[in-house]
Amino acid sequence: MQSVNPATGEVLQRYQDHGPAEVEARLARAAATFPNYRRTSFAERSRWMARAGELLDAEKDRIGRLMTSEMGKTLKSAIAEAEKCAWVCRYYAEHAERFLADEPVETSASRSFVRHLPLGPVLAVMPWNFPFWQVFRFAAPALMAGNVGLLKHASNVPGCALEIEAIFRRAGFPEGAFQTLLVGSAAVAGVIADPRVRAVTLTGSEGAGVKVGEAAGRAIKKVVLELGGSDPFIVMPSADLDAAAKTAVTARVINNGQSCIAAKRFIVHERVYAEFERRLKAGLEALRVGDPAQDGVDVGPLATAQGVEDVERQVTESVRAGARLVTGGRRVPGRGWFYAPSALADIPPAAPAYREEVFGPVALLFKVRSADEAIALANDSVYGLGSSAWTNDPAERERFANELEAGATFVNAMVASDPRLPFGGVKHSGHGRELGPWGIREFVNVKAVSIQEPKAGAAHPGTHAAE
Repeated sequence: MQSVNPATGEVLQRYQDHGPAEVEARLARAAATFPNYRRTSFAERSRWMARAGELLDAEKDRIGRLMTSEMGKTLKSAIAEAEKCAWVCRYYAEHAERFLADEPVETSASRSFVRHLPLGPVLAVMPWNFPFWQVFRFAAPALMAGNVGLLKHASNVPGCALEIEAIFRRAGFPEGAFQTLLVGSAAVAGVIADPRVRAVTLTGSEGAGVKVGEAAGRAIKKVVLELGGSDPFIVMPSADLDAAAKTAVTARVINNGQSCIAAKRFIVHERVYAEFERRLKAGLEALRVGDPAQDGVDVGPLATAQGVEDVERQVTESVRAGARLVTGGRRVPGRGWFYAPSALADIPPAAPAYREEVFGPVALLFKVRSADEAIALANDSVYGLGSSAWTNDPAERERFANELEAGATFVNAMVASDPRLPFGGVKHSGHGRELGPWGIREFVNVKAVSIQEPKAGAAHPGTHAAE
């Protein structure tokens, strides 16, 4: 396992994979830690989690440089990612106890309530594109609920994986409360099958989701899947076109275009299409591409050599199929895995860019004649993660909120994750939710408790039927 700088192709550091004996030791440690850890109070966990947030804030520059060197995001965005991780730690440190409080229920018993109890060791299979945020948005609620975590991170960010483990230990969490497994994808099914692992969550590609979902299904274990997206960005005639076009550029190239919730399909009403295309093209061409560690760089490299090859293939084959190249459409010469910010228009259904998720800085433009057509095209995808709609018409806003098939709809704003809001998708974008009270309740036993107090003078309380 090794870290490779995507801006140069240089190997930064090599790591020894965890073999079967080390994996077994870490599984055993997780299982041994859980019985005592689950009995810790919310106050104790809150102190540790708040301390983790303090460490992230205090060391955000160093942590940001680690992310930038391993996967190529701009240093500014990497530092912001560390800050966001600190936010989610503080959020769950403050709110977890309330989110998981007993819920009274009126029944014929003396007292009935719902209690939320931890499940045990939870395996997280995480991607490289947001190497800290994806992990912390799982780990903060899972650990605050009383579970212990096992992280199988992407193989190209081992330094980030080990650093996250170290942060939790330094924050005061017991040694076995959060551990990294430096293993390849071939080892995941075996870890899921292990009876000591009680649940699994994955953020990643659709293909990875299928494999993890199958393994979890065979083991009859709870699974949360946050998979790919081909998010629509709809622009209607009443929209503030200047704001929409500027946001569109940012929404497409965020994280060098490598985000599940990046806007990918720009569905624009014909009355404003020509001007929107002109502004989007100018915005993309004004971006500075280069070393992500340098100030003023807007777009860094793609994270892997395979990633840039995939984007190049999708664009080339789409143009061959009849798509019009608006701008870009080429690798950036020199070292590293850079691809120029690009846009395609007039994309036929047979083109790869029409159906596949393009995981790089490539905008896809579509012209429509009505809100009906915009909604139909937006929903004509196997994915349903995020969606953005730009309109100042109240009726259109209501329609987009109700009819877009996605886990989130942002009106006159770009899609973003927020600790206070549920995050997840529908269709092939997965199932289950992260963040907010919804996320912390994914990995708990929602347990019904009913207590019948003895009646005065009765030696033995009566019993109810079994079911």
